[in-house]
Amino acid sequence: MAARVVLALVCLVVMGRLSEAAVYKVGDSAGWTTIANVDYKLWASTKTFHIGDTVLFEYNPQFHNVMRVTHQMYRSCNSSNPISTFTTGNDSITLTNHGHHFFFCGVPGHCTAGQKLDLNVLLPASSSPLSEPPTSSPSPLTTTIPAAGVPGPSPNFSASLPTVAVGRVLVVVALLVTLVFGNFGS
Repeated sequence: MAARVVLALVCLVVMGRLSEAAVYKVGDSAGWTTIANVDYKLWASTKTFHIGDTVLFEYNPQFHNVMRVTHQMYRSCNSSNPISTFTTGNDSITLTNHGHHFFFCGVPGHCTAGQKLDLNVLLPASSSPLSEPPTSSPSPLTTTIPAAGVPGPSPNFSASLPTVAVGRVLVVVALLVTLVFGNFGS
């Protein structure tokens, strides 16, 4: 019985971490675009990004894309050799480690017009970092990426509203119920 209690407590800790993950739609209601004159630097400065958070790039794939690039490429808007390119128009990217993550639109002129984003993911507050990528395969529309490894400005500690990963929480709750009450009579 003591082992079940310990396992239940471990599950609660895991559930707490999973439920803290947030989903951020880049550019909020405007999305990923050049038309709305979104200041993506300002947008990112109002958010606090953590490991496990997801950024969602929504855009018209006929006119835009998303390229993950190095800091040097970001600064010069050089799209010749991106780390990765996303083209679905609904790209969901999970941030798996701390540091800066650099993105821009690779369509000529869009990056220089301001369609670029530098996300600074904070170090985990706990002593056990979550920087390991998940062991299960991500869904086809979800990509996990490491940070670019570039130091950056001081973190912004603005409040953010986390979006609960409901499916994951339900699985953990079901596991807890099974562990604690599954063999109650034995």
